[in-house]
Amino acid sequence: MFELNFVLGIIYMVNENMLENKKVFVLGMARSGYEVSKLIASNNDVLITDAKEQNVDHVEELKNLGVKYVVSDTPEDMLDESFDLVIKNPGITYKHPVCVKAKDLGISVVNEVEVAYNYLPKDITIVGVTGSNGKTTTVSLIYEMLLKENKKVHLAGNIGFPLSSFVSKIKSGDILVIEVSSHQLVDFDKFKTDISIVTNLTPTHLDFFDTYENYVDKKFRIFNHHTSDDIAIINLEDDLTVEYTKNIPSKRRIFTSQNRGHIYLEEDEIYYGDELFINTKDIKLKGVHNYENVMAAILAVKNLGVSDETIKSVLKDFSGVEHRIEFVKTINDIDFYNDSKSTNPISTKVALRAFDKPVILLLGGKDRGNNFDELKEDLKNVKNIICYGETKDIIEKFASDNNIPCTKEDVLEQAIIKAYELSNSGDVILFSPACASWDQYNSFEERGGEFKRVVDSLK
Repeated sequence: MFELNFVLGIIYMVNENMLENKKVFVLGMARSGYEVSKLIASNNDVLITDAKEQNVDHVEELKNLGVKYVVSDTPEDMLDESFDLVIKNPGITYKHPVCVKAKDLGISVVNEVEVAYNYLPKDITIVGVTGSNGKTTTVSLIYEMLLKENKKVHLAGNIGFPLSSFVSKIKSGDILVIEVSSHQLVDFDKFKTDISIVTNLTPTHLDFFDTYENYVDKKFRIFNHHTSDDIAIINLEDDLTVEYTKNIPSKRRIFTSQNRGHIYLEEDEIYYGDELFINTKDIKLKGVHNYENVMAAILAVKNLGVSDETIKSVLKDFSGVEHRIEFVKTINDIDFYNDSKSTNPISTKVALRAFDKPVILLLGGKDRGNNFDELKEDLKNVKNIICYGETKDIIEKFASDNNIPCTKEDVLEQAIIKAYELSNSGDVILFSPACASWDQYNSFEERGGEFKRVVDSLK
């Protein structure tokens, strides 16, 4: 079992009235910085800084609330001992000069989710989902099932909806379903769920966490403060999660695609408590990875009073989430799929296993130390690789080592056009980049939107 450690920085204890009459330094705007600044602006002195110009309307709104906004490449120059708290964007590491300086000055460093948690009613139910892959599909399923059952439910977190933006909407007795990334977990102190799910764990985000061990340590903060009244939902096929959760006080609930657990997959059928629950032909989502997400979601909502009828109805209609193996369109008998949410090779492996047709694979993006060799065993249907962006040279060598024709392009639009030129009737053009988007885009959503826009323009 891994011991929790603090390789990247120190998590400071923060008292409950930390955001009354405090001087707060918000590092990084984007969605989370913007929303948390709005949340705390009324009774605190807030400075928000970013290296790039931001949405003009958002900036003007914050200024009208009394927030000071500064664009700077050296924000650490503005941080001094007069500040009480730093709230950083989850994607910023503790190696950032502001975080290093805050540590030296004894200033607490937290993120938007931890701040927002302190504003929530104490009697809500929180379902937290983390893992290397499958988080978005799992939280979306849980949310849709609860919504269809007419529960008062909110969906927030890493799925694209900062928790700070929901504080005013969440009322006593509501249910909060939240996707939690490792980048958010690293800053957690008081945040606690009632039901925690770990979908799976694979080596990723090592540019941020330095080691897999450290990444795993932070993932298991999803069980922080759990008691015997709380529920841990885990994947029996993930040995590391099974080992770690042996000694947590939570009630463990097991899902599995290869063995028997509280819910399990056996051939084409899902069993709950050893009784047939649903046949996979009645589930719109396909693939073992999706059936694991389905089983995790079922375990969660069964503990929240959702009926079998509602669960099955959602599974019959739910087609997946945008940017995750999303069918875009067919042009001249060539199918285009957008898997922009694939930010690591493990996600791309999952996407490749979904097709038995010839595939032209689009790879590329920011270099975060990913090892593309993980894709080797799933390349049997890949006839061409088109690569672009910061990792294109690394991917070209990977393709050459595996005897797959490869074309390098500078940007995604060129890569899509080249893929279409090389395609034949019956092919699949799969955009599953296996890399983060940040070399050329602000987010995987923006990147996926670009893919769909270019595909729509093809003749």
